[in-house]
Amino acid sequence: MPRLSSPFTYSSALGDGDLPAGTFHLDVATRQLEWSDGLYQLHGYERGEVVPTVELLLSHKHPDDRARAGEILAEVIRTGGRYCIYHRLIDARNRVHRVLTSGEGITDSEGNVTAVDGLMLDLTATLRRETEQTAHDAVEGATATRSVIDQARGILMGRLLISSDAAFQLLVDYSSHRNRKICVVAADLVRLFDKPDGTERLESAVRAIREGAAPKGNSARRQ
Repeated sequence: MPRLSSPFTYSSALGDGDLPAGTFHLDVATRQLEWSDGLYQLHGYERGEVVPTVELLLSHKHPDDRARAGEILAEVIRTGGRYCIYHRLIDARNRVHRVLTSGEGITDSEGNVTAVDGLMLDLTATLRRETEQTAHDAVEGATATRSVIDQARGILMGRLLISSDAAFQLLVDYSSHRNRKICVVAADLVRLFDKPDGTERLESAVRAIREGAAPKGNSARRQ
């Protein structure tokens, strides 16, 4: 794994733009640890502010992740091989970063581990964007569901000349009786209403909902 001493970012398909990143190199014999400028910045420092040590590296791990990170590092120092760990990092400004660290224990010709190289990727912004998008999609989905239910309620109100509350209760009761989600029942009703030739089937579906029975000829099933 290449050793880098200048700041850099690592392009990834996980998100738009570049991910903040940094590398480190540990000499196992001397315990000397080198950080790239990117790793200093990820930990909230500028080069020259602190002397990198294994203890400092581990001290910035989230308390709940520190023991596991220490065990993995110790195992790599003993046996070598590649490693990868997802964990949280708390920088010098007490900001929490969600980080992916991967690397390799370098061995000599006799199989002894002489060094450990690592690459650290800060996924915090990427995960935040994904969380925000998921929340946005959920809100849009909920809004769309309410809209369909409101349309179905209006159809029942107009066809049966009942109040809004009574129409909604019919949808709830039918949904419960037929063990079908209310949004599915509402969508079926709206779809029949929107069909130019669906008048007769719509009347059948409305009657079935009112009576709490299955629509004749499966007329309110999803097409």
